[in-house]
Amino acid sequence: MEAAELQLHGGPVAGVDEAGRGPLAGPVVAAAVILDPERIPDGIDDSKVLDEDAREFLYGRIKATSIIAVGIADVDRIDELNILHATMWAMAQAVSRLPQLPKLVAIDGNRAPKLKCQSRTVVKGDARCLSIAAASIIAKVTRDRLMVQLAAKHPGYGFERHKGYGTPEHHDAIKRLGVTVHHRRSFRAVQLALGLITEDAGVV
Repeated sequence: MEAAELQLHGGPVAGVDEAGRGPLAGPVVAAAVILDPERIPDGIDDSKVLDEDAREFLYGRIKATSIIAVGIADVDRIDELNILHATMWAMAQAVSRLPQLPKLVAIDGNRAPKLKCQSRTVVKGDARCLSIAAASIIAKVTRDRLMVQLAAKHPGYGFERHKGYGTPEHHDAIKRLGVTVHHRRSFRAVQLALGLITEDAGVV
């Protein structure tokens, strides 16, 4: 897709993806990546199909050969805007922080933020578009590192393992230790833990 776009309209072309829409805790992180067509690292793929070692290795290679920028929406922003709008905000932030405005931004999924350049959504883009796949790696590794930092500040929750997702370990930790400031209060499972709603209440 990038090659066709570069041939037709010129570049640069940026790929955008996010990590962390589903977890109960922690930020949502978006990344924007402009690959150098002459120096594309081998092995780039959807971050979800790569193991942690491969993601870390490719993170370093992408960072060394590409133009990258990151946008991070913290828990307060997620709770204020809701997770969808916070994700769009983080994506727009990532694009705005690139040192040059792309000719086109390819965005994973079917929703795009408002940008100052042309954008195109690509469903399952992290498996179909190299620059989106690269962005998925940058976003995932960046967020995972942030969650490891939170784990050091909040021992017992297992953030370094589940990265804030609603695993049985995480739900058990919330029952034992309570809710931290990094838990998303706009998420139903956290509202249940805080007693703000009951099990038979509708999804909020």
